[in-house]
Amino acid sequence: MCASKTQHSPSHFDFKAMGSPCTITVYTGDALIAINAIQKATAEISRLENKFSRYIKNNVLDHVNQAAQKGTYVDVDDEFISLLNYADTCYQQSNGLFDITAGALRQVWDFSQNNLPSDADIRDVLQHIGWQHVKIDNNRVHFLTPNMELDFGGIVKEYAADSAANICASHDIQHGLINLGGDIKAIGPHPNGKPWQINIRDARNPDQHKGVIELYNEGLATSGDYERFIEIDGQRYSHILSPKTGWPVKGLTSVTVKAPQCVIAGSACTIAMLMEHDGIDWLNALGVECLWQD
Repeated sequence: MCASKTQHSPSHFDFKAMGSPCTITVYTGDALIAINAIQKATAEISRLENKFSRYIKNNVLDHVNQAAQKGTYVDVDDEFISLLNYADTCYQQSNGLFDITAGALRQVWDFSQNNLPSDADIRDVLQHIGWQHVKIDNNRVHFLTPNMELDFGGIVKEYAADSAANICASHDIQHGLINLGGDIKAIGPHPNGKPWQINIRDARNPDQHKGVIELYNEGLATSGDYERFIEIDGQRYSHILSPKTGWPVKGLTSVTVKAPQCVIAGSACTIAMLMEHDGIDWLNALGVECLWQD
């Protein structure tokens, strides 16, 4: 970690979290404030990863998913409930396309293998997908059918970016940037008042840019088929899977969205991808700034 001595030289910290290369950049004239803010922000990101990552065994999400597997109930804390309530809002806004129970499709889709699942396998797992089978009663989550699974993949990294930015702001950081693998939250503008210039990568030509989006105090997120996919007989299959068909979405290659919070940007671009050809009309109706490729 390098600490700054003047208001106009940044302190950077590069690390890895949530399966992605991450960077926190803050501007402050006090090196100790910078170090303290960055340490608290990275600790918060680590806390959220340890709590909500599907790749970590015996964490909170794993215990919830054990109850989901059995079709029973489990008690969770207020933060967990708040994320479930946000997921419910996304489900309603997307006509059921944004569904955090769709993680069960990973049982039949393996993007490290160049194999397609059978129609029968997909039909079988679709029986255990559906947010309507989850009921929330105060801090108790009921799973009304067995073999279910929750996956916060479309929410928690963006939520962590917002949370880390809030922590930095609470430590008197007025200018900075949280970048968690492309999920970004700005803390104010640059010290000179100018916006952050975020280059948006071309989905089919990764060494080129397709545009620039400016951030002052907003969040930015991108969803696309260019990082995780399989290609079979010239056909590209995205890792973004429809909870209704069980198959990868088609139509849009990538969507980048700017919104007041990173978590809103992240869910909006995922919903647009899931809506396929109707996604851009939905984003335009939402009134957010976006950049997309088909």
